[in-house]
Amino acid sequence: MMTFLILAGLIVLLLTGMPIFAGLGLTSLIIMLLTEGNVNSAADTVFAKLNNGLLTAIPMFAFMAHVMIRAGVVKDLYDAANAMVGHLRGGLGVATILSCTIFAAISGSSVATALTIGSTAIPQMKRFSYRPSYSYGVIAAGGTLGILIPPSGPLILYAIVTEASIGALFLAGLLPGIMMAAIFAVWAMISAGFGSAVVSQPFAGMRVIWARIRQSIWALLMPPVVLGGIYLGIFTATEAASIGCLYALLISVLVYRNFGLRDLWVTAFETVRTTAMLFMILAAAALFGHAVTIIRLPIEIVEQVTAIGLSPALFVVAVMLLILVLGMFLETISIILITTPIVFPVMLALGIDPIWYGILLMINLELALITPPVGMNLFVIKGIAKAPLSEVIRGALPYAALMLLGLILVFAFPALSTWLPEVAGFGG
Repeated sequence: MMTFLILAGLIVLLLTGMPIFAGLGLTSLIIMLLTEGNVNSAADTVFAKLNNGLLTAIPMFAFMAHVMIRAGVVKDLYDAANAMVGHLRGGLGVATILSCTIFAAISGSSVATALTIGSTAIPQMKRFSYRPSYSYGVIAAGGTLGILIPPSGPLILYAIVTEASIGALFLAGLLPGIMMAAIFAVWAMISAGFGSAVVSQPFAGMRVIWARIRQSIWALLMPPVVLGGIYLGIFTATEAASIGCLYALLISVLVYRNFGLRDLWVTAFETVRTTAMLFMILAAAALFGHAVTIIRLPIEIVEQVTAIGLSPALFVVAVMLLILVLGMFLETISIILITTPIVFPVMLALGIDPIWYGILLMINLELALITPPVGMNLFVIKGIAKAPLSEVIRGALPYAALMLLGLILVFAFPALSTWLPEVAGFGG
C-alpha cells in the first residue's frame, strides 16, 4: 500500500506539469520531514551522489552528439544506407532503420534520432509513394534504438543510479539493439506493399555504394572507435566519451569543414543546458532513493515478495508490466529515476542480474516512446510531418508489438544481454 501511495502521489504531481526534479525532490523532502522531522541529510545525500567521476561521461557524450548533428553527418549516413538497400522491397524503410541504428550509436538519444533521420527520410519515402503511416511507423520505431544502442543516455543514468558498470551496460545493449533493428527491418520489408503501390528504386551499383560509404566513412567509424576501445579494454567509458568528443571535433572541422566558433559556442551551450537538467534530476533521484530507504520500502517489498513466494523471474515480469503502464503516461527518465531506487535493492536481494534487468528496462522504455498518450517520438514525428497524431500512432502500433517480442526474447534468453559483457571481462 505504501508503494502504491508514493507512486500515485508522485505520478499525480508529474501529470500536473511539474518538472520531474521538482516532483521527485518535493516527494522526497516530505517523506524525510514526516519520518525524521527535518531535511538535514538532504545536502549530504545529493553531494554523495553527484561526487562521482562517472558523471563526466554525460556532458561529454552529449557534446559529442551535438557536434555530429551540427556537422550534418545525417545526409551522408542516409545516402549510404539507401545506396546499399534502397532497391529491396521496402528498401527506403530498411535504409531508415539502418540509418537510425548508426545514428543512435552516435547521438545516444532516441528523440534526436527520430527528429534528425525523420527530417531526411519522410520526404524521400513520400517521393517513392510509401503510405504515410508506414513512413511514420518506421521512423518512430527506428528512433527508439537510441535508448538501447550505446552510448545511450538512459543507460548512463541507470548505471549511475545503480552503480553498475557503464561499459558492461553499453556492451549488453549491442546485441539486443542489433536484434531489434533486424526485426524492424524485416517487418519494414514485409509491410511495405500493404495498401500502397510503392515505386521501386533501381540498384545503385557497387561503384555508387562504395562512393557513398567513402563519403560517410568518418561518421561510420565513430561507433567502432568509441565502443571498440571499451570492448578491448583500452579505455573506460568516461575516457571513451572524451575521445569521442575529440574525434567529433576533428572530423567536423577537418573533414566536413562546416563547424566554426559559433557552432562550438551553440554546441557548448546546448550541452551545458542538457547536462544541468540531467544533474538536477539526478540530485532529486538521489533524495528519492534516500527517502524510500528511510521508510524501509525496499525491505518491505522483499519481505512481501518472500512471503508470497514470488520467484525472481515473476518479480521481473511484475515490474515490467508496471513499467509498461507507466510508459503510457511518463517519459523515460522519469520512469528510470522513480522506479529504480525502489526496485534495485529488491533485485539484489533476489539475485537478479542488474545488467540483464537494465536491458529489459531499456526495451520497455523504447515502448514508452511510441505508446500514447505520452509517446515522445509520436509527437516528434507529428511535428516533422504535420500529420494527424492518429495516423502516426497507427503506423507505430505494429512496432510496439515487435518491441514486446524483443522484450520477451531477452527475458527468455538472458545471454542476449549478458554474453558480450562476460566475454569482455565485466563478469556475470
